[in-house]
Amino acid sequence: MDKIQLFRRRYIPDEIKELKDDIVLSVTDDMILTKWNVLKPRKDIARGVSAYFIDKGIKVSKVYDSEDNLVYWYCDIVETVHEKDSQKYVFNDLLIDVLVYPDGFVKVVDIDEFADIMDEKRLDNTVIAKALRSADALLKVIYAGQFERYTKIIDDAE
Repeated sequence: MDKIQLFRRRYIPDEIKELKDDIVLSVTDDMILTKWNVLKPRKDIARGVSAYFIDKGIKVSKVYDSEDNLVYWYCDIVETVHEKDSQKYVFNDLLIDVLVYPDGFVKVVDIDEFADIMDEKRLDNTVIAKALRSADALLKVIYAGQFERYTKIIDDAE
């Protein structure tokens, strides 16, 4: 089997980076579980564990600071491009993010950036609709008190 290669594509700034230092913990058809350290040193966060829920269009990350305190759960809306004949996965970050803090506070961010790339016609309508549906479905799970369906997978992997 080929080595799994993970890439993150960002639209703002427009870049693709290989996540070569991420450690892949498990892979199924619907999910990839990784652990990682930040790419660039930061004061607020240091490391995390992420689950890419490919069929849901989301990445859920448990994010820690340098003293191993939980900072928040960071949820990215993503589009996964997987080359079937290889183990290469590109996760297109669709900019809409949902943060869930330890006290239960929920914050949705970067919708303005999503609107910017829509205005620039950098995404087709199918991707736009899928991103909005993924964000809506995630928020419904969180507001229904069922976010544990995602967090438990990460907690169990640690």
